[in-house]
Amino acid sequence: MTKVKICGLSSKEALQAAIEAGADYVGFVFAPSKRQVSLAEARALAKLVPQTVKTVGVFLSPTMAEVKATIAEVGLDMVQIHGPFDDQFLVSFHLPTIRAYQVSQDFTDLLDSPADFLLFDAPLAGSGQTFDWQELDHKRIDRPFFIAGGLNEDNVLEAIRYFSPYAVDVSSGVESGGHKDLAKIKRFVERVKYGI
Repeated sequence: MTKVKICGLSSKEALQAAIEAGADYVGFVFAPSKRQVSLAEARALAKLVPQTVKTVGVFLSPTMAEVKATIAEVGLDMVQIHGPFDDQFLVSFHLPTIRAYQVSQDFTDLLDSPADFLLFDAPLAGSGQTFDWQELDHKRIDRPFFIAGGLNEDNVLEAIRYFSPYAVDVSSGVESGGHKDLAKIKRFVERVKYGI
């Protein structure tokens, strides 16, 4: 069954809604963004996450020191990296890693990444826009991957049928007025898990 990651969580209420709905992963954004959380906020939220749900720290072209400090402070289960970054450093985090790619990029280096998972996103992450799904049609993807970029309760089943991904990742697609919508979180997870 396709797994679900609810990303950009910054409130106790939204986090609990994601967990209760059955999300497999919850994402805390440490990159500059309207969804960015501080280390203290993420640490407090992470304490509420059961062991059955994995916490993912989302970074944009971070330094090694930033990532390692965040792992130590928050107690992350996984690390997700966007933007320019020396992928060979991923192995030094000693946690499962997700390497995010904006699907306007050249993918020739894709298979060289030591990341455990790949994530395919729209050219502007967090924009609520989908990417051209056909751009991945002839790519040889050799490991589990996440699909992100403009997913919502109306198109997520179509994305799952098209890609058969390991997981789907949503942020703006479960928001209303720029804030996480608890009902949309519930409906999104139920749509993926139960097709309803």
